[in-house]
Parts: sequence; C-alpha cells; structure tokens
Amino acid sequence: MTAGAQAFALPAVLLARGLALRPETEADLDFLAQLYASTRQEELAPLPWSAEQKAAFLAQQFEAQRRYYRATFDDCDFDVIEHEGEPVGRLYLERRPSELHLVDIALLPAWRGQGVGAAILEALQDASRARSSSIRAFVEQFNPARRLYHRLGFTETADHGVYVEIEWSPEMASPPAAGRSPELEGSSGA
Repeated sequence: MTAGAQAFALPAVLLARGLALRPETEADLDFLAQLYASTRQEELAPLPWSAEQKAAFLAQQFEAQRRYYRATFDDCDFDVIEHEGEPVGRLYLERRPSELHLVDIALLPAWRGQGVGAAILEALQDASRARSSSIRAFVEQFNPARRLYHRLGFTETADHGVYVEIEWSPEMASPPAAGRSPELEGSSGA
C-alpha cells in the first residue's frame, strides 16, 4: 500500500497499553517466522516428526504463505503489532472498494486471550461502519479465534474445507454495546 495511506490505526485503548502498529520490514522476517510457527504448534504437536522436521516444514510453509500474500494482495498493509517497541503480532489488512479484507491477524501466545484481538476487530468494525463497508476474512476450521469472530457478530458465508469464509457488515450487526470494554475481553486466538 502507498506510504501514508494506512487503512487502519490501532484504537486508543491499545495505544494506551503501549501497543503500536508499523509496517513490517525485511528485518522482521525472523520474528514473523517464529510468529507463524507459534500459530501452528498445536496442529503439529501430534505428528511423529522430529523437531527438525517440524521446523523445516514450518519454514517452508511460512515462505510459501509470505510469497502468496505478497503476490496476491497488492493493496495490503503488512503491519507488525508492537508492544513498547517489541514485536508481538502482525496485522495484514487489504482495503477494497466495498470491504476491508482481513488477510491475517496473529499474536504471540503470551498475547492471546488478553483482549488485543477483540479490540482490533472492534476497531475494524468501527472503521467499516464509517466507510459503510464490510469486513471479510478466512479462518481455519480448528482456530479457537472462531469463537471470538462469532461473538463479535461475524457470520460464516462459505465453507472452503480447511477454511471458513466469514463476513461482518454494519447491516448485519446490532448496534455496538454501550460501554463495551475491549481491553477486558479475552480471545482465544487473536
């Protein structure tokens, strides 16, 4: 995406907690690979592979995903979520004419379940309301964050086998809850 044309800014509640959003750089590759691996640990745990085999598989999958995202989503902000200057997650968001496409959101395990993902998703919903657009994403069937998406009013629009396509739009949603406290809400994967 063009410099200065960010599709999204973190909400004040997260900024107050020391979180920030910045464009990812090549210097982030090691962190991004570790973050990706952390999202697949539970899935790979039962496999009878050695640690080296799992690491090689995860490195290959990370590179394939990275190439795919970069080749497919040309109007996308590829951002790192930081806490006091240390990377803790990533947010990949593509702005389309009638929707925000949440390409990917991931947090390190220590940051999951602390309301960060919920606060980001609620801020995306607020941004979508302001633009009169929807939010679309794909989530893996086994991803615990599906519960968070459901709680926030996302609906499943298509089953693609491993992935479920989800959508949220202002027309589909009830008005935001008065006094909602995203900093107090927990999530299981985002």
